[in-house]
Amino acid sequence: MATSSAPTNPPLPYTPAYPIRTERLDLRPVTDDDFAAIHAYQRLPEVCRYLYWGPHDEAASRASVADKATRTTLRASGDFLQLAVVVRETGTLVGDVTFVWSSREHRQGGIGYVFHPAHTGHGYATEASRALLKLGFEELQLHRIQAELDGRNTASARLLERLGMRREGHLRENEFLDGEWSDEVIYAMLAREWRDRREERRSGRREERQE
Repeated sequence: MATSSAPTNPPLPYTPAYPIRTERLDLRPVTDDDFAAIHAYQRLPEVCRYLYWGPHDEAASRASVADKATRTTLRASGDFLQLAVVVRETGTLVGDVTFVWSSREHRQGGIGYVFHPAHTGHGYATEASRALLKLGFEELQLHRIQAELDGRNTASARLLERLGMRREGHLRENEFLDGEWSDEVIYAMLAREWRDRREERRSGRREERQE
């Protein structure tokens, strides 16, 4: 009886070929020169409302940028990539994204994102997050990728649903944020679901060309 073999893990350390390019965006390592653009949204209460940090003063943002600048390579389970998201046409930094390699053994990962509210409504967060899913499923051969969010963050939930991620869990009052108990919601996608979505997108583009 034939048995299926698991995909091969990439050799370590693993550094993506930067920039990671999408249709409109470049995802690249953070540098010290990004401080002003990143602090511009890290200091905003509305950006940090559903996050575990902030709002940041200048010192906290400088420390954050310095830490992000080191997160460019995966060496072991638990490592992060933290990348600036830049609109290629204008060179404008609109946010940053995080990819977590949760477990090499179990082929698990996670994604996160923070964007300046001035640049919402253009689909940048969806486009950048889809690039992280592609990295995880196609480059790192992961089996499952998840995202966690505050249960009140309905905008983030809609973004994850646009990506095709499933709502897997709702943990009631498991976090104490900003002086109150809040829920945590978990979304996830499996590699086979990613492949199915990819084929649907390709099929849709083929149909458009034939019309």
